[in-house]
Formats: sequence, structure tokens, C-alpha cells
Amino acid sequence: MKTVPASILTLVTGVVVTLISLWVGQNNHLLPIQASEQAPLVDDLFNVMVIIGTAIFLIVEGALLLFMIQFRQRPGDESDGSPIEGNIPLEIVWTAIPSVIVIGLGIYSVEVYAEMGGFTPEGGAMMMSHNHGGSSTKGSALAASLEDAPNLTAPGLGDDMPMAEAQIARSYGLGAKPGMEALEPDVTVDVTAMQFAWLFNYPNEGVYTAEMHVPVGVTVHLNLDAVDVLHAFWLPQFRIKQDVIPGQKTELQFVATKTGTYPIVCAELCGSYHGGMRAELFVDEPEDYQAWLTENAIAQGGGVIPILAANPADLTPGEFLAPYGQAMGIDDSLVQHLSHHHAL
Repeated sequence: MKTVPASILTLVTGVVVTLISLWVGQNNHLLPIQASEQAPLVDDLFNVMVIIGTAIFLIVEGALLLFMIQFRQRPGDESDGSPIEGNIPLEIVWTAIPSVIVIGLGIYSVEVYAEMGGFTPEGGAMMMSHNHGGSSTKGSALAASLEDAPNLTAPGLGDDMPMAEAQIARSYGLGAKPGMEALEPDVTVDVTAMQFAWLFNYPNEGVYTAEMHVPVGVTVHLNLDAVDVLHAFWLPQFRIKQDVIPGQKTELQFVATKTGTYPIVCAELCGSYHGGMRAELFVDEPEDYQAWLTENAIAQGGGVIPILAANPADLTPGEFLAPYGQAMGIDDSLVQHLSHHHAL
């Protein structure tokens, strides 16, 4: 009886494993819908990793099953196994292959990060603040470091302002794509994170809100900041996430491609109510976005910034309990009485 050559079996196994891995990588359906221009870049990298992971899984688990069957102990066989000490070529192969895979994925991921603008913000942005007589500890270290160059001036503010009085800040995150750094974004939103809420300020329109609206198909730039602890701004459908760090400016830039409502999630443990720190991003048609912007600009036209969120630690017991009492239909006077009794 003729046996199939090992080379033919290896070739067939390789073809089968490759086809299965490619199919799984392109049809895994493990990620949510794509809703931004950045999402396909991340998904392509993810699919490549799934292809490689599937191939490795099939090879390793297939070899285990094959050896369990082929080299199982037969009835009546009480002999010892073959004294195999090692195989240098095999050691080299299974060390070299993972090394090549890891290096290749590392290079690919850096390319994706660069294409999403990950290296753009590190050039630094010049943010100016002038101290008119008052003392300020913020930025004092920077001023001290610039004392050796008193003749430098801050560009754009005239020659009478020394660089020592300017504040230089670097923003980190995902910014403009390569070659587009000089282009102004279509929409700019200042995002503030606090325990446990997201606040959104449209500085060019004078609108403050607890929900974010952006038009579809335009460049949106987010300036992120935190007032208390570390947070993380995550848009799963957009495949972007950025830490929001107290005292350190970070940024995100994206282009939404699908209208709809998408969750904004805090992806960094920030306290006891971290799981409830969510908001919504509304991607609107341009005319709907303008209508929303106009309505909010008119509503906030009085110049008073509305209270969108409050730190529970700053509230009195009565103020903290009032919304819960209203939701349960409890009279406000009873809530105030209970809170006063508790304070006593």
C-alpha cells in the first residue's frame, strides 16, 4: 500500500489552513459597524491579526490532535518513549517565524497610527498666555527654563512679548493626516471630562452641551481635557480612543461617514460610577447639524453657561437627592426633611 508523501500532505495542509484563515479573517464580524474614515484602517489591521491568529491556532491545535492520535499508547505497550533531546533547526524555525510576525505587525501598526495622524500632534502647538502683573504657579517651571533666552519673542503676538511669558503646550493623540496639518478642521469641539460626565463646548459657536453633534463627511477636531482624574474618550464605531489627562492637552481628529447615534464611553477606570460615564454622539446631515447648532445658540444667547453636570461632592444632601425623589414621585419637602434629619 502506497503512502502519500509527507511533502504533499504538508502542501495540502498549508493550502487548507491558508484558505480557512483568510475566510475567518474577512468574515469574523467581531467589530461593530464602521462609522468613520479611520475605522477601515484599524479593521484591516485587526483582520490581518485574526488571519495570523487563526492560522497559528489551526496549526498548533491540529498538531496536538494529530500527535495525540498517532503517538497514543497502544494496549500492552509498556515501553518508554524515544529519548529525543532537541532539534536545533526546529528551534530556529519556531523562533524566527514569530519574530518575523511580531516585527511585521509592529511596522504595520505604526503605519496605521501614522496614517491616522498619530505622529502629527507631537510637533507641538504654541499656546500663549500673558501674565499681567499677577503671579501664577502654572507654567512657572517653563518660564524658569526659558530664562536663559530672554530675547526670544512669541510669534504672532508682537515683538514686545518675550517667550518666557508664553506657554508652550504639546497636544498628543490622533490629529490631522500626514500632509493635511495646515488645514483648519471644519468643526472644533472642546471636550471636558469629569466624574462622571462629558461636557462639550463649541468655541466658535458659543454652544455648551452634554451631547455632541457633528455633521457627516467633515473633519472634526476634539480638544480633550480632564478636571479631576484620568479618563479615556472612546468611540467604538469610529475605532478611536484617547486618554484624557488632567493638565495635559490631548486631541482627536476624525471624519464621520455614517449618520446615526453612537455611544461615547469612558474607557479608563475613573471612580465608583465609571460604568455610567457615557454620552451620545449624533452624526447629522449638514442641514440638521446647522439647525441644531442654531437652536442651541439661540437658547444660550443670554450669555449664561448652563449647568450641564455637577460633582456630587459639591452638592448638599437635599440637592443630591432631589432628582431621585422627583423620579419616584416623592414630595420635595419630604426629601428636604430627610436630608436635614440625616445632617443632624
